[in-house]
Amino acid sequence: MLAPSGSADSPARAALGRRAIAAVVLAGATLAAYHRYLPGTFVLDDFAAVIENASIRQLWPPGAWLAAPLEAGVGGRPFANFTFALNHAIGGREPWSYHAGNIALHFGAALVLFAVVRRTLLRPPLHAQHGAAATLLALLVAVLWAVHPLQSAAVGYVSQRTEVLMALCLLFTLYAFGRHAETGSRGWAAAAIAACAFGMAAKEVMAVAPLLVLLYDRTFVAGTFRIAWRERGRIHFALAATWLLLAWLVVSSRLGERGVGFGMGVTAGDYLLTASRAVLLYLRLAAWPHPLVFDYGWEFVRDFSAAVPAVLGCSVLVAATLVALWRRPVLGFAGAWFLLLLAPTSSFIPIVQQPIAESRMYLPLAGVLALAVVGAFRCTRHRVAPVLVAGAAVALGFTWLTGQRGATFQSEIALWTDTVAKRPASARAQGNLGAALLRANRLPESMAASEAALHLRPRYPDARVNLGVALARAGRVLEAIPHYEAALRDDPAHPEAHYNLGVALVQTGRASESVAHFEAALRRKSGQAATHNNLAVALLQLGRATESAEQARAALHLDPDFAEAHYNLGNALAQAGETTGAIAAYEAALRLQPGFPKAHNNLGVQKLRSGRPDEAIAHFEAAVRHNPDYTEARRNLEAARRRQA
Repeated sequence: MLAPSGSADSPARAALGRRAIAAVVLAGATLAAYHRYLPGTFVLDDFAAVIENASIRQLWPPGAWLAAPLEAGVGGRPFANFTFALNHAIGGREPWSYHAGNIALHFGAALVLFAVVRRTLLRPPLHAQHGAAATLLALLVAVLWAVHPLQSAAVGYVSQRTEVLMALCLLFTLYAFGRHAETGSRGWAAAAIAACAFGMAAKEVMAVAPLLVLLYDRTFVAGTFRIAWRERGRIHFALAATWLLLAWLVVSSRLGERGVGFGMGVTAGDYLLTASRAVLLYLRLAAWPHPLVFDYGWEFVRDFSAAVPAVLGCSVLVAATLVALWRRPVLGFAGAWFLLLLAPTSSFIPIVQQPIAESRMYLPLAGVLALAVVGAFRCTRHRVAPVLVAGAAVALGFTWLTGQRGATFQSEIALWTDTVAKRPASARAQGNLGAALLRANRLPESMAASEAALHLRPRYPDARVNLGVALARAGRVLEAIPHYEAALRDDPAHPEAHYNLGVALVQTGRASESVAHFEAALRRKSGQAATHNNLAVALLQLGRATESAEQARAALHLDPDFAEAHYNLGNALAQAGETTGAIAAYEAALRLQPGFPKAHNNLGVQKLRSGRPDEAIAHFEAAVRHNPDYTEARRNLEAARRRQA
């Protein structure tokens, strides 16, 4: 039976309609800001997290993505790694799938943020003055957060999926907790606990979630910590219990080997000074997002006198937050949200590889923007229209700026060129520009960038290796070898230095020396098909055909579509006298790469040996057709024709 006009269902339907419109507006704003980030590119840690991460290449069984390799950057973060496996299942190694995934998750986080802010404004501490405008104010906060240019550091960089995913989990934990507090529903309690656990499996910053939920309960629901614990102590205890999962993941993933912790040349004091400056930088960028820098490099503040203003500023901020938590709990919660979310990465525990990163403001920014919007609403004496007009104007400006930055994120070279222009004294920026240029095979420019990085930081193994690779590709292999050796003097375990030195030694006829380097590379960076494949080549040159075949098979286990590994397996089997197996391996290589001259030639040799001259001639002809200068194939073709005649 239809409800009559003006029935009790009408306000609920109207409210639902407003929320649906808000979701559409939020989706449109997010798409407008980020559509230029597609199809995107991979950069920096993305290569380890996606391209070299063998654990994401299958969804089932889950054993692989549950235990990502340490060097992938998602070790100890299985939920994030699972989402990469989903992207791989959809689009393989193409970047569009991963960037689309980041944008979709960002929209999801913005939608949940809208729901959290709206329900918070409807709670007793704020309802009287803000309840009537709750939906519009919450939408404005969510839109500003979604399109803010500062967010591009997390959304546009595939590897920062961990930050976006953690934020989504934390926001949903808060939302589900709020629904449980309202209804007493066990389902919502279970959802909050599950979301908290998933967040712990996405990124370690989620450790602050149980504290934020307890503080939210005290501020907006219970009124005091005592009542919060008395009425909902069980769920708070369950949320805190997810720390056990996080502890296990941190220990099992050997967090200290990811550049986090002490004993790496940076003291707690140095990092605290640097973090103080970073916090004030983040606040400035929240208000005025220019200039935005993709990577700030290894710049640490070691002189206390240079950091006095930053330390004083942060001290005032912390003190003001503590006072507000006591006297003005709502204001204090906004400050605590900002400080607690930054604490794991911006306190005194060194993150050596990245002391400053704009992506860390991804979720803390929500507290800053909520405070700004609600503060503006109060300053206009609770008139929503001027706040919406001003907010919409700011949002349009943010959307345009974020979209403009999308052009930079479309190209790895453009991103690092922009970073070098803003941080010319950053060895890391110069070094990574050199790596990007190397991937584009722009060898002279790559050498120049790597040399600039080494001028700024002489002991920089990555830049030293990239310079060596560029020299090797330019045909100057003998000049490359000293650079690899210098990199290993600075970092004896450097996997790329070992790998590339091994390749160079094979190329210069020193296969016996190369084996140890390939094995060292595999000890430090397991799961690399290319390393197994080149080790197979070296072992075959040493006459160790059985071991060579084992390494080629190991490469194919990691990458079944690796044509060169099939070819090298064929070579090893041929040397071992296993003609049938060799033929099958060469044929597999040619199915994957039909224009592979060496595979055609060697398959022709095996066909000839097995008494199939017509097929052999066809393969020799194919080898010559694909490479007219292939002398060996031409000789084999002539010999096969004479033999047939």
